[in-house]
Amino acid sequence: MRKLAERLNHLGTETAFSVLARANQLAAEGKSIINLGIGQPDFRTPDNIVEAAVKALHDGHHGYTPANGIPALRDAVAANLEKRHGVAVDPGRVLVVPGGKVTMFLAMMIFGEESAEIMFPDPGFPIYQSAIEFSGAKAVSIPLREENGFAFSAEEVLAGITERTRLIIVNSPANPTGGVVPRAEFDKLVRGLQAWPDVAIMSDEIYSEMLYDGREHVSLLQYPEIADRLILLDGWSKTYAMTGWRLGYSVWPKDVFPHAEKLCVNIHSCVNAAAQYAGLEALTGPQDAVGEMLKAFDERRKVIVRELNQVPGFRCIEPGGAFYAFPNIEGTGVKAQALQEKLLEEAGVAVIAGTSFGGFGEGYLRFSYANSTENIIEAINRIKTCLA
Repeated sequence: MRKLAERLNHLGTETAFSVLARANQLAAEGKSIINLGIGQPDFRTPDNIVEAAVKALHDGHHGYTPANGIPALRDAVAANLEKRHGVAVDPGRVLVVPGGKVTMFLAMMIFGEESAEIMFPDPGFPIYQSAIEFSGAKAVSIPLREENGFAFSAEEVLAGITERTRLIIVNSPANPTGGVVPRAEFDKLVRGLQAWPDVAIMSDEIYSEMLYDGREHVSLLQYPEIADRLILLDGWSKTYAMTGWRLGYSVWPKDVFPHAEKLCVNIHSCVNAAAQYAGLEALTGPQDAVGEMLKAFDERRKVIVRELNQVPGFRCIEPGGAFYAFPNIEGTGVKAQALQEKLLEEAGVAVIAGTSFGGFGEGYLRFSYANSTENIIEAINRIKTCLA
């Protein structure tokens, strides 16, 4: 048997893709499946964005681009961030990458190593913990609790910092919970971090334009006190229904940016040229489709919360952002993983166990409401029947 690198034993995965594969297999066998597991908008990429990519190909944009992204796109990202968050961003610190996960891995390669600690939201996007442990660093949970609306407690985060802490990851609005962190908690966190000047922060804001009921998005870009140690993660996948385009961006501290860019040169050279022109059109073209998608998600959000709260053994608080509901299922007496499997195999409903997102996810399931209202209602009726 060939000897493989030991670090592979520390690499996790994203269960949503495993569930998707099984759901597709069952569907191919003729079983009726409703997928409320995968986290991607069920809308088409807007036509103007698609046409911009087609035009780019016809115009001959077939070659390599700068490793950090075409200048026009980096300028557009900086302008968009200033418009949304009221903060001037140097385009020279913008790095265009093939999807949000790349930013996560770049950050872990830069800050993670043996003897280091990196703090991550729990329950949180599973690649956080996977990438941390792959880097050799110790993954330290930041508990997100239902009673706090799945927002972190700044006091708890600050109490968890040690001399070995290199990086703290925050995510609002959040996957998998839909939780939104209020400004007061960010204020407390930033104040407390003044005592830890060597600790960097990565703010995952990929759902920053998906908020409901008048909630505000608080970007850590708005805190100049931490500008020299902030990594911002954002992109096009969720806002513009562009998951398959594999296009994201990040903003880096000036002294860290060259290291991130060099890693990009080593890993992927540059991002697909036509996709970058599509991203440029997304940011600078009409935004009507964004509002239409958000309106549809909001309507579905209300439906899914209402329906989930009618399932015996379930209780579900209203998510403030993203397109996920995270009901508490403790009343069923069934563990999350077992219930995930039961609902897929017996009811034909794909959902994700909360434990796929960290230890604090036990007792919960993640439902994506990036599906039609009719399918959401039908899925939950199937769950009621399955559990009866």
